[in-house]
Amino acid sequence: MAKKGSEWAGRIKGEVQKAIIGQDAVIERLLVALLSNGHVLLEGLPGLAKTLLIKSLGSAMGLEFERIQFTPDLLPSDVVGTMVFQPKEGSFRVHKGPVFANLVLADEINRAPAKVQSALLEAMQERQVTIGGETHHLPRPFLVMATQNPLEQEGTYPLPEAQTDRFLFKLLVDYPSEQEERAMMDRWGQLTQQPKLESVSSGEELLALRDQVDNVHLSPPLQAYMLALVRATRDAAAGPSGSAGASKVLSYGASPRASLALVQATRALAWLHGMDHGTPEVVQNVFLDALRHRVGLTYEAEAEETTTDEILRGVLERVPVPAGY
Repeated sequence: MAKKGSEWAGRIKGEVQKAIIGQDAVIERLLVALLSNGHVLLEGLPGLAKTLLIKSLGSAMGLEFERIQFTPDLLPSDVVGTMVFQPKEGSFRVHKGPVFANLVLADEINRAPAKVQSALLEAMQERQVTIGGETHHLPRPFLVMATQNPLEQEGTYPLPEAQTDRFLFKLLVDYPSEQEERAMMDRWGQLTQQPKLESVSSGEELLALRDQVDNVHLSPPLQAYMLALVRATRDAAAGPSGSAGASKVLSYGASPRASLALVQATRALAWLHGMDHGTPEVVQNVFLDALRHRVGLTYEAEAEETTTDEILRGVLERVPVPAGY
């Protein structure tokens, strides 16, 4: 019998929340990414439990988990692996790196240099790596969940646009509420170690659930709405002469990957909410997370301290919602 989205999500959330208090919206987005086969970039200040959240998710999902701490002196071989000479055999053998896991945590991803980012890019896009001239496929499922600190600039390398575009979501992790922070103090102030989480799902179950997600219906008017939203960001990049009549606040608009991301995320979130079809409300729910890293602000917009989210909310207000979907 097919498992309902709310039941599966409830199991995962219940286990993750043994270690994490709050962040319900972020947890839901991570589940959407798992169902959509999409990578996630989490951005937030230090101490907001980004690393613990991803590690806890891997434990609850029963996935093979690896953490890579990105540093400026990291080498591509430290991520994907290398060829190791075997003296007794007189030959080289492939030594696979930590990227050969179901869930890879790329901690502080913006601290790695360009060569490492290039190696990771192949893994994210093709779900394979090249070692010693040979191609090696990564396990299924395979997802990269990366973290970065938005404040620190020293010793960091801005991620290339081609790489950020490979992430399904860019999630902003904020401070917990006062009530949630007080609950943390009550729970962890008296303990010296985190609780051990149990596996309540598996990679095989996740792959099977993706088949159910693929069956969520998206009507032609709803798909046209998604496309209009994405193309409106390109109009904003075109300036006042664009069809949306927007001022030039974006240096570039969203790529076609944004349209595909909206389709995938809408299906997954609708399924999690127990729906067999997508709605404009679901599209609007995932729109900011799916596009905030796919558009670029102009210098004028940055000077006026305009945020990407503000511009995207304006797009949602301008583009009409379809009457029948």
